[in-house]
Amino acid sequence: MAIPITRVVVLMMENHSFDRVLGWMKQHDPGIEGVDPDRPGINPDYPVTTDTVFQEQTRSRNIANDPGHDLHNVLRQIANGNQGFVSDFAQTYPQAGPDERKEIMGWYPYGYLPALHFLAYNFVVCDHWYSSLPGPTWPNRFFVHSGTSLGHVDMPEGVFNPAIHVYDQETLYDELDAAGTDWRIYHGDFPQSLLMVHQLDKLDHYRTFDHWAADVQAGDLPAYVFIEPAYFGTEENDQHPPQDIMRGDLLVAAVFNALQANQAVFEQTLLVVLYDEHGGFYDHVTPPATIPPDGNTKTYAFNQLGVRVPAILVSPWLAPGFISTAFDHTSVLRLASQLWPAVQPLGARTAQANSPLDSLTWLDAPRRAIPPAPTNQDPMAVMDLPSLTGQKQALFSFSQYLESQINDPAVRAALMARAHEAMGGAIAQGNLATARLNAYMAEKQAAPAAAAAPAP
Repeated sequence: MAIPITRVVVLMMENHSFDRVLGWMKQHDPGIEGVDPDRPGINPDYPVTTDTVFQEQTRSRNIANDPGHDLHNVLRQIANGNQGFVSDFAQTYPQAGPDERKEIMGWYPYGYLPALHFLAYNFVVCDHWYSSLPGPTWPNRFFVHSGTSLGHVDMPEGVFNPAIHVYDQETLYDELDAAGTDWRIYHGDFPQSLLMVHQLDKLDHYRTFDHWAADVQAGDLPAYVFIEPAYFGTEENDQHPPQDIMRGDLLVAAVFNALQANQAVFEQTLLVVLYDEHGGFYDHVTPPATIPPDGNTKTYAFNQLGVRVPAILVSPWLAPGFISTAFDHTSVLRLASQLWPAVQPLGARTAQANSPLDSLTWLDAPRRAIPPAPTNQDPMAVMDLPSLTGQKQALFSFSQYLESQINDPAVRAALMARAHEAMGGAIAQGNLATARLNAYMAEKQAAPAAAAAPAP
């Protein structure tokens, strides 16, 4: 039958592996490549490598130390058939005790993440969806937007580090614009996608997530939607360690339940729930080889995919099940080029990527009795850390650049008066970064209207 959906919504969360989040599904269906409790994955401990750490159930909502997931960490983790996860964590955090090392191998039992597990149980799980490269957040998120990271595998380190690359590649959003296909990015606080400089001319396509439910109810959704979680402050819900994973599960429920409440919109939509990368948590499947997206291979060959991540395809036109086709984040771009033929695939990786549309079997009629996802989570308050880390540090650095691009001297002066907040904890730093972003976007979004206004 013809493809029944006309809209794609992508929600991309942070830093968890397939085994950790959806490994339980093997007990639901033995055909799924998940965790086998009778034959759990193992890793040698460190420094005593004759000791062994096994995959075990966990009910820990967070982990004190954020596992390493830069390129050198991931290459060490996946060496010798994924045997280096525990040793990499132990070498990154020598002070970490046995319980933390064990947590690297932990997996959540069915129902522990109520909303995400509800979607996995009721829709289609992709059990071989890989991050696009064995590295951190930024380059993997660039692949879902543009099919390349322009050869970069790193992120700036430290809140005062100015080492931000220029990401001026063609994006999916350029292609959608050229094809006359509308799109929108919803963000919790600070959209990481703005690091691609083409996006700085497209600020009218950005909207905060607090508009989501009302927009869905009104049927005010474009053909392509990308949703970014909140990365900062007291509302952080990206599931990035060390914060409570339940905050992100409520975001998953909020995205799905708004769609489920408007059957007409729901029946037009394919929701793709993804994670950008594995965040240093164990997965037992070794990432396969791939091809580089372009000629930017001086730093890394880009010839191996990253670690497997959770991926769920949600539509009332789909029966529960799973597909084992190999995907990576460029598969989203490939899907877009199929759904809207005027949208061209971006780069060599996207051109040869598998599309989920080629593996799905649509029902003859949409399901009409799907209940909302559970919202019975009771999340812990966001912890205030001594400083931002990882991708959040990098976004803070980018916010300094945005502040420098504000023309109004009074606005810049007000932000500079808050510069001391950069010496505070993570929440203060995140609030300052978001204030810079909001001031930048307010000025730039108002500029076209000001230019169009008649002279007095």
